[in-house]
Amino acid sequence: MWIKKGLIYKTDGQLPFSRTHAQVPFAYPISDERLRVYFATRDENRSSSTSFVELDANDLSKVLYVHDKPCLSKGAVGMFDETGAMPSWFIKRGDEIWLYYTGWNKSETAWYRLGIGLAISRDGGLTFERAYDGPLLDRSIYDQVWIAQPCVMVETEADGTERWRMWYLSCTKIEIINGHPEPFYNVKYAESKDGITWERTGITCIGYNEFTDAIGRPAVIKDGDLYKMYYSYRSATDFRTSVEKSYRIGYAESKDGITWDRKDNQAGIERSTDDWDSSMMDYCHLFQHHGQWTMLYNGNGFGASGFGYAVQAEEE
Repeated sequence: MWIKKGLIYKTDGQLPFSRTHAQVPFAYPISDERLRVYFATRDENRSSSTSFVELDANDLSKVLYVHDKPCLSKGAVGMFDETGAMPSWFIKRGDEIWLYYTGWNKSETAWYRLGIGLAISRDGGLTFERAYDGPLLDRSIYDQVWIAQPCVMVETEADGTERWRMWYLSCTKIEIINGHPEPFYNVKYAESKDGITWERTGITCIGYNEFTDAIGRPAVIKDGDLYKMYYSYRSATDFRTSVEKSYRIGYAESKDGITWDRKDNQAGIERSTDDWDSSMMDYCHLFQHHGQWTMLYNGNGFGASGFGYAVQAEEE
């Protein structure tokens, strides 16, 4: 079970690059006193960029610093990220920080297309430079429409080699519902030896069911020998306006990180009745903080209401 601690941050709309949203939060410790949280925020044209706030590590409800510029902005005209660069996962590599991000690209028929890019920071995470102008991963024979929001884990094998593992969103089709193109996307799996060249086989980790038509941002942790995944899931119809159809937090377990047993009723966290997360809960990130699992997540409006946190209840 999770104990909600409340809303942490919502943009005040004063910065030109950050008029709305604090979406897909990711916790990144920078000292014993400060915890940095990266997130996606939008300008007046709804284009996403990456920025951060810093929290008091001893009281995560206290915002100590709000960064006043983007760390990574949209790409050049014609590129896969020309209309937005949304952060997803950060990996520390020596003196560098690798940011796996979702690039947004407008589509006349399907509303948008997405791809996965890599940007690297060499100044402690204040700015990120694209490792490549093009995406690391884009739509393919296994991912028909688009690909987005990766979770990346690096494991060391018995022989000392690294095994890079990725769980990502794969859009498999678009349906026109009430005159609007709606994407259907599940969670698939890829592996790499270097974090750059990825192999896909079309393995689906979390798929569709009678309710689930879309799954948002997988967040995988390893707890002992067990892999645990938290994610958000929704229906394809009326999910913007109906609480019954909108995003809520789901949960699954796996022994190998590939075959998953979905246990949504064990997620241990529910939407509130009248607060900032009353109609939606989505895009969570889990991390160890002061010896306790902590969850950052978004609420109503796909992050328009900001992000908050919850802590895992201690077992009795």
